[in-house]
Amino acid sequence: MFRIWGKIIKENRLIKDTVIVNTQSDTRTHKVFAALESICYEFDLARPIWLDVTIEDFRRHSKARFYRDNFIEPIEFDYLEIQILDED
Repeated sequence: MFRIWGKIIKENRLIKDTVIVNTQSDTRTHKVFAALESICYEFDLARPIWLDVTIEDFRRHSKARFYRDNFIEPIEFDYLEIQILDED
């Protein structure tokens, strides 16, 4: 089972969160992209751009933060964070 937690943070407060579960047998990268797409759909956001810094943080910590620079459209929060909870 693969679970990823998506949350929107504004002024150091959790505004929205969700957990996406993926039980399909696919690569880790495909599961992360599918989960991010589901999170953005649920939060009604455009998908963020993966900058080099974001990719490196995700590789090191299994967590990524998407700030204003990662989005093409203006956002009403400080950042979107995704974090892997479980992966088999």
